[in-house]
Amino acid sequence: MSTRVRFAPSPTGYLHVGGLRTALYNYLFAKSTGGTMILRIEDTDRTRFVEDSQTNLIESLKWCGIEFDEGPMQGGDYGPYIQSERFDLYTKHAQILIDNGSAYYAFDTSEDLDTMRERQKSAGITPKYDRSTMRSQYTLGEEKTKELLAEGVPHVIRLKIPHEEIKYEDLIRGKVSVNGKDVDDQILMKSDGFPTYHLANIVDDHLMEITHVIRGEEWLPSVPKHILLYKAFGWEMPKFAHLPLLLNQSKQKLSKRHGDVAVEDFKQKGYFAEAFTNFIALLGWNPSGEREIYTMDELIAGFNIEKVNKGGAIFDRRKLLWMNSEYLKAKPVSELADKLIPKLEADGVNYKNKEYVEAIINLLRERVDFVEEIPAFGDYMFGDISGYDEKFMEKQWKEDTYSSIKPLLDELEGLSDWKDEPIHDMVKNFVETTGLGFGKVMNPIRLMITGKSVGASLTLTMELLGKEESFKRINDFIKLKNEK
Repeated sequence: MSTRVRFAPSPTGYLHVGGLRTALYNYLFAKSTGGTMILRIEDTDRTRFVEDSQTNLIESLKWCGIEFDEGPMQGGDYGPYIQSERFDLYTKHAQILIDNGSAYYAFDTSEDLDTMRERQKSAGITPKYDRSTMRSQYTLGEEKTKELLAEGVPHVIRLKIPHEEIKYEDLIRGKVSVNGKDVDDQILMKSDGFPTYHLANIVDDHLMEITHVIRGEEWLPSVPKHILLYKAFGWEMPKFAHLPLLLNQSKQKLSKRHGDVAVEDFKQKGYFAEAFTNFIALLGWNPSGEREIYTMDELIAGFNIEKVNKGGAIFDRRKLLWMNSEYLKAKPVSELADKLIPKLEADGVNYKNKEYVEAIINLLRERVDFVEEIPAFGDYMFGDISGYDEKFMEKQWKEDTYSSIKPLLDELEGLSDWKDEPIHDMVKNFVETTGLGFGKVMNPIRLMITGKSVGASLTLTMELLGKEESFKRINDFIKLKNEK
């Protein structure tokens, strides 16, 4: 049987980076094994449902290059792919469990359950449903249970957990064993008639012929319940793989209290989709252990679910910035210009033409992490200088500075071939002839032309600005100093 995996998010808000990592690993596994990738929307928890979040989930996944073979948009032979459209299936399968003795009715009120928990806590017992003392089918008897059902008394359906050892093998964590005595009798159908995650998830995974369940570590406590459900239905189990938690720099579980965690936030900040996806892919796994930059095809070719780490993966924001800057350096300049020009136009920035924007990007791309930072970092390339770095000016501009470099300025003014290399050669020759340090010559010129203390190649900057604009700025600065 060919590999079939699913990503099954709940439409409760923006896609979290942890959810993206889960989706990505499912996608890499499906593609690396020639399998099928399925999107299923698990919207049974209506209390947490957020309008339009399904659209955002799909758009965020598409932005990261994750495409589905089956799902609400694509269709398929195993639909519907939205759980709220499958309720009759869950009701039918809950009844199967009631009929074969694997599940039972319970009529406890919320007050009954609160009292039970307090009693257990006082006795030093971990709170867990006790079917032998509560208002369950077992204490009420069959006749009373039928009577209450006929009267429409609110009730739930719970899974009957046997007090036995539950064993399974996880593709990442190896052999796992849990004592059934420590597992709660899970609610399968709520009093409002809605299924819980556990029942709907297992029924759908079976009917959609899912072969591998790849999900986050937070679902580990649910595995024993899911195994028992498969056994109760007499179904073959899929293989499980539980991914490590994503941690912040302090090795705490990643949350929005420690910064952005929604994929949408990173998209809006200007991260490249390829860089972000590359970074997420390496949170817990690496094809080679040494390289950092991979295309999606390379990630697919090297993916091995059994090589995913057990320990938590650090979400290092500095590394993400570095990775984005690496993609910025490598991307075709025309593509970057197409990304930057709409921002320039929206901000009312004069950029001459696309060719000029491309030249500026090539000049400054190694100095920034995002292409959108270029207009602020290199504002002097898009208009008049907004001001001068006072500390830099105080340090670099002395009483004799102008007289020291004026001969060079005169030579430059007579230069007909106003290009990077001839400008650089003239400066180099002047420095060697006069014995002045390179910094003593170039720093004052940088100050006059850009107003800043740092930047990209000054001679290339001068070429792009042009001879006329370069000397206009030099003369404006000298005039300003003379007025002072």
